[in-house]
Formats: sequence, C-alpha cells, structure tokens
Amino acid sequence: MLWTALVLGLAGSFHCIGMCGPIAFVIPVDRSSKTKLIFQTFLYHLGRLISYSFIGMLFGLIGKGLYLAGFQQRLSILMGVIMILLVIIPVTIFNKFNFSKPLYKIIAKVKSKLGLYLNKKSNKALFSIGFFNGFLPCGLVYMALIGSVSTGNSIQGALYMAVFGVGTIPMMTGAILLGNFVNLSLRTKIQKVIPVFVVIIGLLFILRGLGLGIPYVSPSDAKLQISNNPAECVTVENND
Repeated sequence: MLWTALVLGLAGSFHCIGMCGPIAFVIPVDRSSKTKLIFQTFLYHLGRLISYSFIGMLFGLIGKGLYLAGFQQRLSILMGVIMILLVIIPVTIFNKFNFSKPLYKIIAKVKSKLGLYLNKKSNKALFSIGFFNGFLPCGLVYMALIGSVSTGNSIQGALYMAVFGVGTIPMMTGAILLGNFVNLSLRTKIQKVIPVFVVIIGLLFILRGLGLGIPYVSPSDAKLQISNNPAECVTVENND
C-alpha cells in the first residue's frame, strides 16, 4: 500500500502549496549558482523527508501497539474508516474539540526555529528549514500518518511517510524555483478533488483489511489470523 502514500503526496502537494508554499517561496537558496540551487533544494527536501520519516516511525509504533493488542485483523479497516470519517465530518465539529491545543507550544517553537533559519543562507539552515517544516500541522500529513499507523510497523511507518514526502517534492520544488506558479483557480479546483482521493484510499485500506484474496488490493494474509494451534503457527513461519 506504499503507492497510496505516493498518491496522497502527489495530490496533496497542491494543498501543500497553500499551506507550506509561503515558506517555499522565501527559502534563502543561492540562485547565483545552478549547482548550489539544486543542492540546497535537495537539502530542504531531505530535511522534510527525515522529519516525516521520524513521525512515521512513531506512528508506526502506535500501529504495532494496536497490532499486538489484538487489532491485527482490523487495523487497516479501522484506519480506513478514520480516513473517511475525517473527510465526511465537517471541520467545524473537530474545531469544537480543539485536539491540537496541547501541541500549540511545540508548534510555536517549531515556527520560531523556522523564522530563525529563514534569515540564514547556510546549507545547515536549508536542511533545518525542511526539517522543521515537516513538523508543521497539515491535514494531508495527518492522513498520511493514519496510513503509517495501518502498517503496524515502525520501519514501514517511516517508509510510508518518506514516500508521502517524495510525492510532494515536484510541486514544492516548483514553488522554490518558480514561486507561486499554480494559479489560485486551478489550485482551488484540485483541492476540492483531494477529499475524493482520501476517501478512495480509505476504501482501499478497508479492502486490504478485509483480506478478500484480491491480488495487490486485498490479499489474504494468513499472518493476520490468530490461531491456538502451534502446528499452524509453525507452518506460517516456515512459509516466511
């Protein structure tokens, strides 16, 4: 299901232009040299990918905890349902609960660090801008994190978020090199389609969890089956 992370990244990058675009537009890259420009842009993306991977690893561990707690057969289904609900339920309802309030202090520190490094032009600053950029709150990042939880594994969770980050690279690179090159009308139209992509991906996660035996979409996974028969467990291990 790693390809769903790439789809989220590619489709969501139009959303990223609106959220993180203002940062990308003012990144202090050295435009006097094409080599430096490319290298510093790479450092910015590398910083983002590392922070995404780190968060993905943490959420992958949460998924592993749910897996060990007995949700192994339904973890993918649960994450798919949550994805769909987050799209269907109006944002105003979530705003009433203010889930992000405990994170305000952390977010404030991240923004402070970003502001500090945006005034510098070193390679370290470019990497740091990308790294702290990856920790800024974003709805599409939250969706990708739900996907990383469904992997039930810290390494897979990190990889899921890294692939998501790779999907955002083309659009964010365009923002750095060309500025606001996507007109508002097109961006608005694409952003309206993004929830559809999220729902489709949520449905794919549900299908995957159902284990219907459909190759690549809903493969039957004997590893997710709990058995009290030691002989069956040995058989599964041997098949690995």
